Amino acid sequence: MRSSSISLLKLLIFLLALLPLDRLIWLGLNDGLGANPIEMITRSTGTWALVFLCLTLAMTPLRLLTSSSFWIKLRRMLGLFSFFYASLHFLIWFGLDQNYDVMAMIKDVIKRPFITMGMLTFLLMLPLAITSNHWMQGLLGRRWSQLHHLIYILACTAILHYWWHKAGKNDLQTVSLYALIVGLLLCCRMPYIKNKFLLK
Repeated sequence: MRSSSISLLKLLIFLLALLPLDRLIWLGLNDGLGANPIEMITRSTGTWALVFLCLTLAMTPLRLLTSSSFWIKLRRMLGLFSFFYASLHFLIWFGLDQNYDVMAMIKDVIKRPFITMGMLTFLLMLPLAITSNHWMQGLLGRRWSQLHHLIYILACTAILHYWWHKAGKNDLQTVSLYALIVGLLLCCRMPYIKNKFLLK
């Protein structure tokens, strides 16, 4: 694929990736966030952070299946959008739910396991987002790849965060689907599966 076509596709994906945020803004301006708007926007931003995390993890299996490096060119942008929505998710919780009270936040993190996993996931995302540019990749060298293996850990903690939250509401159907998707995407990294089913 030509570089101009890739740039155009990236622009299209960029605009599409902003649609969930645009929708929340539109709903907010038109009184469409429901009876509990804080819960609505917190849930939505968290879900989209997980969606983009899954899309990020899917790029390597797609590269192996198609023998094309095109998919890897999209991985960084998708990963940054996952971090973007995770940051909104965190800021909404910290600002609107905790009123920017650091001590209240710390108590909530300690008290509730799903908040603990959510905070851990966000903290694991931070170094990946900070080092996502080419300059940091060149600076870190081989250590860059090792650092970015944290995505496998944070994918698991993200699922645990979502799982414990939904378990408290007896609603595990959706999170079970995400857990299955993440599990399959992580399994695609196993040498046996890569060599037998993905590599051509």
